[in-house]
Amino acid sequence: MTTSPARTGGASRSRRGRLTSLGATATAALTSFALLAACSGPPKDDAGGVTDVKLSASTPQASGEIDSFTWAVYAEPPTLDYTVAFDYPQNTVLSNVCESLMRWTPGLTTEPGLARQASNPDPTTWVYDLRPGVRFHDGKEMTADDVVFSLDRQRNPDNAAAWAQVFQNVASIDKSGPLQVTVKLNKPDSQFPQYMATAAGVVASKAAVEAAGKDYGTTGGLGCTGPFQLGTWNKGQSIELDRFDGYWGTKAKAKKAVFRVLTDPSARTNALLSGEVDGGYLIPTESYARLSGSGAGTLYFGEGLSTVNLNVTNMQGPLGDLRVRQALSLALDRSGFVKAGLGGAGTTTNSLTTRAAWAAAPEGTRKSAFEGLPPTGQDIEKAKALVKEAGAGGKTLTVATSSIGQDVSLLATAVQAAGTRIGLDIRLKTIAPNAFTALFTDPQAREGIDMFPLTYYDSITDPLDLLTNFKTGAYMNFAGYSDPEYDRLVEQAGGVYPAEQRMEIAAKLQRKASEQLLWIPVAEWPTALFMNKRITGAPTTISYMYYPWAADVGAVR
Repeated sequence: MTTSPARTGGASRSRRGRLTSLGATATAALTSFALLAACSGPPKDDAGGVTDVKLSASTPQASGEIDSFTWAVYAEPPTLDYTVAFDYPQNTVLSNVCESLMRWTPGLTTEPGLARQASNPDPTTWVYDLRPGVRFHDGKEMTADDVVFSLDRQRNPDNAAAWAQVFQNVASIDKSGPLQVTVKLNKPDSQFPQYMATAAGVVASKAAVEAAGKDYGTTGGLGCTGPFQLGTWNKGQSIELDRFDGYWGTKAKAKKAVFRVLTDPSARTNALLSGEVDGGYLIPTESYARLSGSGAGTLYFGEGLSTVNLNVTNMQGPLGDLRVRQALSLALDRSGFVKAGLGGAGTTTNSLTTRAAWAAAPEGTRKSAFEGLPPTGQDIEKAKALVKEAGAGGKTLTVATSSIGQDVSLLATAVQAAGTRIGLDIRLKTIAPNAFTALFTDPQAREGIDMFPLTYYDSITDPLDLLTNFKTGAYMNFAGYSDPEYDRLVEQAGGVYPAEQRMEIAAKLQRKASEQLLWIPVAEWPTALFMNKRITGAPTTISYMYYPWAADVGAVR
């Protein structure tokens, strides 16, 4: 669904396409959602949902070392090249092998990483002083030359780097000392230094990358510095990571981490229950109740910085009329979707951004950002009137769906049900799970599609991460929305380093994007994590995408 989308392509940065899987067909999903909508009250526990969800800041710290642990992932990464690490499976593995100049913490703040400090002597200069004595997995020491090479790979148009848009304001990246790199910007950019804690800021060995050539990321080592190094990759089955004992930081508690590729959600759930695998993120929503009540381990929820939305991809047809978008938003049963599609673990929202993304904003600014947004409750009569007023009665809209997860399939069928009630002809186009990411990377894949379910997660704790997607020409601006005033505000906010001032501008962008319903927001969705009784220590938050979380996993006692 996507992620955070899909993050890939040309000179731009996009969000993730999350490729989960779901056993139910679209027809069965539609039936189940229709039944839910006809009922009053939430589904029973045996429907797979949970109630009274509380976010955990962390899991208990591990008390000792273990030989190995096994982790479930729902898809195999096509590559572990950091420049195209755009999706959950890639980053879940890669975050433990490759490190960035800065580091996103489990608390979703930023701290020094491979750079011991970052300084900003003037608005268009960032200086990164590197840690001495950091070694790559081949034993060679990291130098400023490696950093310059690694960041320049993101800027090279021949690489089609997923993170290229992060570097759009970069004028030069130069070695300014044996352990110092200086980045010159064309203009102040508040987002660039934050993204140095993501895969955009990864440092790999120049020699290792050049030696691997076009095979880098798919065979052999990755030439990085993390607490684990890439071991055996059994294609289609598993990826093994071996502890790197030459690591500059705290040594990993496990000697080996094994990532098992389990594409079927039932198989993944059964493996967690049986102990075949010890843990996993992105737990199938239909398995929440079964896992939480199993006694086999603990199901945790943490901050995900994630919103579930309907991505509007075509404004040339009926959706070009704001009244039609407003009507669909008013007709959508968000509460029913949260109960059925998110297993009861989400919350309905009328905001494109999560509240946690505004953590650095003053209270008054946060209030301003969320005041007066379109309602989340249903109003079918008003929605019908808007469709009639727009002259859209009987008009056809095509929504993409897939069996990759209940969050995708049930949201698509919820849109179809909503459209039917207000006089629109909503048709579902089923896309194979392995092809769903193409919606984020290939314009041809979106041809004939008006909307599709999108779960967007922020890679930094800043609402601009999402709100910049509606700037003219932005990679995720699939519908081609263009507003000079919106563009001006994006540029203004991007150039402001003090968070409190930047958030005031972001609040204006939030209201503008929400009023136009450029995407239709549906729900906030926390991160789900399950670990059995043998292990503990993994972070509950979405920090696992860029933080070396597996190094913290160890024995319960």
